[in-house]
Amino acid sequence: MFFYSFSPCVHGEHTPQVPCYFIFGSSAYDSGNNNELSTIAKANYPPYGVDFPQGATGRFCNGRNTADFLGFNYASAGSGIRNETGQDLGGRISMDSQLQNHQITVSRVKEIIRDKNLAAKYLSKCMYSVGIGTNDHIANYFRPQLYPTSRLYTPEQYAIVLNQQFSQQLKTLYNYGARKVILFGITPVGCAPSVRAAIGINGSSSSCVDRVNNAVQLFNAGLRSLVDDFNNNLIGAKFIFVNTYQIYSTSSSGFRVRNAPCCAVSATRGLCIPFSSPCGNRSEYLWWDAIHQSEASNMITATRSYISQSPFDTYPIDIRHLARLPVY
Repeated sequence: MFFYSFSPCVHGEHTPQVPCYFIFGSSAYDSGNNNELSTIAKANYPPYGVDFPQGATGRFCNGRNTADFLGFNYASAGSGIRNETGQDLGGRISMDSQLQNHQITVSRVKEIIRDKNLAAKYLSKCMYSVGIGTNDHIANYFRPQLYPTSRLYTPEQYAIVLNQQFSQQLKTLYNYGARKVILFGITPVGCAPSVRAAIGINGSSSSCVDRVNNAVQLFNAGLRSLVDDFNNNLIGAKFIFVNTYQIYSTSSSGFRVRNAPCCAVSATRGLCIPFSSPCGNRSEYLWWDAIHQSEASNMITATRSYISQSPFDTYPIDIRHLARLPVY
């Protein structure tokens, strides 16, 4: 049984903000949950984790990913909102399965506390964050050779279908006792080196794949609407949206290298080649491998989601203020 307190050391605040913090999502938040699965979506080898304090591999980064700045997680690389997403990669823990794992945790909490009302009160004070949907786009919708979704839906229709399914999953999380919930949007993954190489930027007005980024923004807009819907219609719900697309767009120019990965990558997988030597100036790279951002970039996301630097970073409030809200 694990309980983690939210104590954002990056801000010098070491007093626990909430009694526990649970994280759901895909590889950007996976701190090693895929290590024992039969899958190619794992990072349990050097140079992954080269800058992590304990030198541990398993994170899709050179050091900390966003989850490492926050708390305990169920996240799984290759996973998606849709259960079929990532099936070509092998084992992964879909959002539905992550919720099933959380249900086991909730049951254990209730066994320990032994009072139904006290257990519910405890869980309502915890923080929950969800960052998923990237793979449903770049590893599903935009891979027509493997998945039929792009033939079944227009990008607008797909965003609606995806948000509807996600809405049901979030209501399940709410029914398990979650009240303070953070929804992390998808970054401009059309700018990732592997996406640019696989799909190409022909006809694009930028150095990114515009049609991927446009689809992602449709999904993100739906997340913001979900926040309003839940806060207005679910008793005690306090949902917020972290606009990682905005954070990326306004911070990426601060990196000297924005279009190439820091580590040598496999042409087919976009992950670091095992035991290869990464670049030495990692803080200057936006991308660690061809799909995952560097620790320096993750640090910015964690910092600006906790204390927003712009009114567009989070909605309607940031994580710091969410942690301080009373729960009834």
